[in-house]
Amino acid sequence: MKTTVAVTLFIGVCLLEKVTPLNILTIFPYQGKSHFFVFDPYLKELARRGHNVTVISYFPQKTPVENFTDISLAGKAKVLEEVFPLSRSYWTFIQISLFLFNFGAANCRTLLGDEQVQNLWKTKRKFDVIVVEQFNSDCSVGLAYQLGAPVVGITSHTLMPFHYDRFGIAYNPSYVPVQFFEGGTKPTFYQRIERTVVYIYINLMYKYLSQRNDENTLRQYFDNVPPLEDLANEIKFILLYQHFTLTGSSLYPANVKEVGGYHVAKPKALPDAIEKFIEESEHGVIYVSFGSMLKAVLTPKEKVEAIIGALSELPQRVIWKWEEKTLPGNPKNIYLSSWLPQNDILAHPKVLAFYSHAGMLSTTEAFYHGKPVVAMPIFGDQPSNAAAIEESGLGVMLDFSELTKETLLQKLKTVLDPEFRKKAKQISQVWHDRPMSPLDSAIYWTEYAARNSNFTFRSSSANVPMFQYLCLDVVLFFLAFILVILYVLKSVISILCSRPGKVDKRKNKRD
Repeated sequence: MKTTVAVTLFIGVCLLEKVTPLNILTIFPYQGKSHFFVFDPYLKELARRGHNVTVISYFPQKTPVENFTDISLAGKAKVLEEVFPLSRSYWTFIQISLFLFNFGAANCRTLLGDEQVQNLWKTKRKFDVIVVEQFNSDCSVGLAYQLGAPVVGITSHTLMPFHYDRFGIAYNPSYVPVQFFEGGTKPTFYQRIERTVVYIYINLMYKYLSQRNDENTLRQYFDNVPPLEDLANEIKFILLYQHFTLTGSSLYPANVKEVGGYHVAKPKALPDAIEKFIEESEHGVIYVSFGSMLKAVLTPKEKVEAIIGALSELPQRVIWKWEEKTLPGNPKNIYLSSWLPQNDILAHPKVLAFYSHAGMLSTTEAFYHGKPVVAMPIFGDQPSNAAAIEESGLGVMLDFSELTKETLLQKLKTVLDPEFRKKAKQISQVWHDRPMSPLDSAIYWTEYAARNSNFTFRSSSANVPMFQYLCLDVVLFFLAFILVILYVLKSVISILCSRPGKVDKRKNKRD
């Protein structure tokens, strides 16, 4: 009996230790609504599991959440939504990159200037782990350093160009996609040149425009600010919002964890009007949405007419996220709304296809529900996402500049084909087949970093000098070795060839 009680107490103590709540600080200084939409379920789940979660963001909770404390930056900067152009060019890319890095510097000033944030270091608040968004600024890493806690990075997208070096990930333009541009894992020669230039440009801009500005801002508040590159190198893990079923296999080191999909919630009942519209469709429904960052009413008139023209020739009904109450011609088969419960709509079995901008959230939801996609990317990670959609077999890609009634109609017919839809369902099943759910995985590695704060599992390749990483010294050694061998052979041959000549000359003199 005593033994049983002792064993029970021992197990109880172990379980208590296992569920000991952590003090977790999370920092999201970027005011992008679509970004925070990904993080919100993860933060709430941390709190639900008993951890004390403090969240710095522009998006405080509307209703109180247990174990959840907001440090709100709302109102200190305009929330970024529907601000990017539909046109694509190198000049547009440069403008957007400058916009994002300048916003990163402004976000740093806003973050450190906030009184509640300042109280964190002034009162010497203790945290077990700090989760920081890895996007357009490393200012949060500098703040985490001052608070003295291990850092976990988190993204709502694929890797940015400057993430490769800090996490020791090999970047090769021959098969590794770069955000902002097409090509996927099979780029043309021109695309390899393009992504090499973009990779170098983004890294230089980030280092000298973003990080240097953030270091100057940090020095206004702290005396001992190490280089942000060094602090970023100490990040324990990065929770990467992707999965290899979409982006393909990669040689990621142990500190890069793919957790794409945790934002997708269990589908809820649809509003009556939408439910009725879908259920009464004889041939199913096509869902059309270009996300929260694009304003559909700004789409050129000829492009809108091309979309309407293609959709009108199909027997399916259409649900379209559109900011106005009408469309040119007022087509009867199209349901319009400025807001739609996208995840719940995609979950409906009579929704057959998704015409999308290929944002990571939309792409993830399409994968989750097995809906084939016509991907029409505009900016950011959308081109690389669209290429991955096509390569994975989930859908087909359509360049916005090539959008006509005929091209869209052909793409829609492709994804509506029963065999194509069947393949999309199979891909979705593979996506779901994981040893641990994406949310459980994200929580686990966050807790792991807190439990093992003295260890950093950074790839050794991240510390190797460039000449050594590229094996230039080895190449030079073998090159020198070959040259020496060639020189020795040449000398030997020269000596051997010169001897008969001398013998002949001596013979001639005797004669």
